[in-house]
Amino acid sequence: MSLLNHYQTTISKQLQKDLAFSNVSLIPKLEKIVVNVGVGEASMNKNAVQAVVEDIKIITGQQPLICKARKSVSAFKIRKGLPIGVKVTLRGQRAYDFLEKLISIVLPRIRDFKGLSSKAFDGMGNLNIGLSDQTLFPEIEYDKIDKVRGLEITIVTSAKSDSAAKALLEAFKMPFID
Repeated sequence: MSLLNHYQTTISKQLQKDLAFSNVSLIPKLEKIVVNVGVGEASMNKNAVQAVVEDIKIITGQQPLICKARKSVSAFKIRKGLPIGVKVTLRGQRAYDFLEKLISIVLPRIRDFKGLSSKAFDGMGNLNIGLSDQTLFPEIEYDKIDKVRGLEITIVTSAKSDSAAKALLEAFKMPFID
C-alpha cells in the first residue's frame, strides 16, 4: 500500500481523533515537497549546473527548474541571469513516494543518525531538512558524480502549527529526536 493510500485510509482518521478536529478540512496533509540544490561553482564551471540537473532528475523523477541570479554580486563573481541553483517541486503521488523513500531509505543511511530535531520546523507547519550528500539516495552511483553536493528538502504541510505538522510526520514514521 502506498503512503498516500495509507494516509487516506488510516492516518487522516487517526489525526482527526488525536488532534480533536471537528472539521475534516482542518486535518493536516502533505501539500508539496521542494528539493533545492545551490550550485555555487556555476560561475567557474559551466557543466556543474547540468550535472546537478541530471542528479536531481534521477533522485526525484521529475525535470528540475534552473534558478538564475536576480542581481549581480561581485563578491561571489555572480552576474545577473547566471544559473545558480536547481529546484523541483513534488506534489501528489510523487511527493508521497519521495517522502516514503526519504523516511525508509535515505535517512537511515546517514551516519550516526538519531532523528530529526523539532527545531527544524519553521513555525508555519513546514519541515526543513538539509542533507550534506546526494549519494545517500540509492539511485545515484558514486562513481558517476563529479562532486559531492548537499541539498535542502522542504516538506510543506497544510498544518497551521508545528505540533500538528509533527503529528502528521510522526504518523508517516518520520524519526524525531525530541
